[in-house]
Order: sequence, then structure tokens, then C-alpha cells
Amino acid sequence: MTSTAPAAPGGPAVPAAPLRIVVVTYAPGDSLDAFLASLPAATRLPYEVVLADNGSPAGPTAADDAVLAAAARPGIRLLSTGGNVGYGRAANAGAFGHTGPWLVVANPDVVWHPGALDTLLDAADRWPRAGSLGPGILTPEGDLYPSARALPSLGRGIGHAALGWVWADNPWTRAYRREQGRPEEGPAGWLSGSCLLLRTEAFDAVGGFDPSFWMYFEDLDLGARLTDAGWQNVYVPTAVVAHEGGHASRRTPKLMLKAHHRSAYLYLSRVYAGPQHLLTRLVLRAGLALRYLVATLPGTVGAKVGEGARPTRPGSALPAEAASGVDHTTGAGRPESAPGGRGDATLGGGEHVRTGGTT
Repeated sequence: MTSTAPAAPGGPAVPAAPLRIVVVTYAPGDSLDAFLASLPAATRLPYEVVLADNGSPAGPTAADDAVLAAAARPGIRLLSTGGNVGYGRAANAGAFGHTGPWLVVANPDVVWHPGALDTLLDAADRWPRAGSLGPGILTPEGDLYPSARALPSLGRGIGHAALGWVWADNPWTRAYRREQGRPEEGPAGWLSGSCLLLRTEAFDAVGGFDPSFWMYFEDLDLGARLTDAGWQNVYVPTAVVAHEGGHASRRTPKLMLKAHHRSAYLYLSRVYAGPQHLLTRLVLRAGLALRYLVATLPGTVGAKVGEGARPTRPGSALPAEAASGVDHTTGAGRPESAPGGRGDATLGGGEHVRTGGTT
């Protein structure tokens, strides 16, 4: 697929990059530089980078120094969203107008391992109905984050929300987070929005992220809508990234907890819509309100409930082929990716902490 970008005044049209990488930023600090430094070794495909910037503590349209410095580099464009509009809405703004076949939406505190993006693109060739593809994600502690999950059922969601914070390996959490056995490539219910490769055709077909979700659950909702439209969400654990996570929750923990629980109810109220599910919605609202109140209590219990279930698998659980990689700046051929090397969902999803929508 070929396309052209608008021509510069008096000049010829410039071919558009087949891959656009949208990074949602809000005062990302040094993490953005690490993200950008890891990109050249992650793919051979030509790409452009759009920084969809939600501002900073200095103001809704005031990009921080790291964003301004990055935007001065070739191939990187700064797009001010005009305020702290949230993760999904900012990602949509960054993706708008892209005519190439591939989009990446990612947090700025992600570091790509060599060949990781090409490994995702190779997997997309094997899965022609993949609307989204997600890598294996390693935490700063070297654990394998459960980034490929089942869509939440009411039973799994309640068990996970009630017990995950104290018993991470309970059967409901295990089933929902798919932490049984070794990770394998294949379809999941939804994938973490902290790092996603998206087929532009599929993303556009479902209207992108739903901006109703300011923070959290926008990735779960996208995965569900892609599935409903006949696409797949494919987990590719041989592609590996490291994700620091936690910027937003550390900066404004109460606001993020409130947003998380609000988004949980918003998503589930749509799943259980209609007068026949009124009692279910009332119970969900009361349960989520209670969980939010407990999570904001001072002390250990509140902190544990707010944080949720920790990952239960080490990074060494990744497939063996993820252990070798070729740096694209020196190697030839399609490389395999190398490994390196957070809170949890309330009744469902979207919790790997974003840095794109805080105040």
C-alpha cells in the first residue's frame, strides 16, 4: 500500500511512511529518550513518530523539555492535543490521517528489544485477521506482565477483583489473565494498550479507541470491538519490550484509582445494558464503589487492593526463541527479539499504567 503525505509548498509530495508510531505523552521525562533510542534496532521498516502530547503539570498545552527536545529530531512530529484529554483520545489524534498499513500506539516508558517490532510485523503476516498484536511485556523486576487476557466474564471479574490483591494465583485471576503454562502466540480477548501494533484498516473500521474511557479499559474495549467486527487480537511473546509503568499512578494515585473504577463501571454497564440487567449494574456499582473506598484507605490493605494482583510468571517463561536478537543497526536478515528485564484490573481490564493522561 502506498500513499503520499501533503507536499511542501513548491515541492513534490513525500511518500508516507508505512508505519506510524504514536506515543502518548504527559511529562515523560527521560523515558521518552530511551523509547526513541530503542526504535532503530526494533525494525527495518521506515517509520514516522508522532508525539500526541497531553501537556504537563505546567499547563494543558505546555510540553515538557523532553518532548520538545524529541520533537526537534528528524522524523518526529509533536501534536499537542490541547489538554489532558486521556490516553485513547490522544492516540486517536496521533493516528488521524495515517494512510499506511500499520500503526503503533505506545507509552513513552517502553523500551523495545532488538527486532521486537519486526517480530510483531512477521506475526501479522501469519495472522491476516489480526487487528491488533501485542508483545511480551517485562516489568522492571523482570517478571512477565500478563498483557494478553480473556474478555472478563462476571464470575471471573468478581473473583479477580475480590481476591487478586491477596491471592494472585487464584483460579479466577489465573483464567482471566491467562497465566497458565508457558506463553504462546495466538489470539487473546484483548491486549495491553501500553504497546500495540495495529492494522490501520482494522483500527479505522472500529473507529479507534473510544474516547469515553479517559484512562484505563480503552484497550479492553478496543479488543472487544475488534473481535465483534471479525478481527483478532494476537499475542506475540517472541516480541519483547520492557515497560517501566506506574508514572501516572505515582503522580496522582487517587485520581488514577478513581478513573480506573469509573472506567470499569462504564465498560461493564455497557456489557450488561438494558432493563433486564438493572440489578446487575446496581451490584456492580456498589461493589466497585466499595473496592475504591478500600483501595484509598491508608496502610497496607489499601495499598495492596489499589495495586492489585502481581504477575505470577518470571520473564524466563518467555519462549526460547525470544532469547536471541539481532541489532538492526548491524545485523542482516529478520531478527528474533531479545528479552530484558503493574495495579490491576477491577472486574476486567486496562490497568498497565499509562503515562498519557494524568494531571
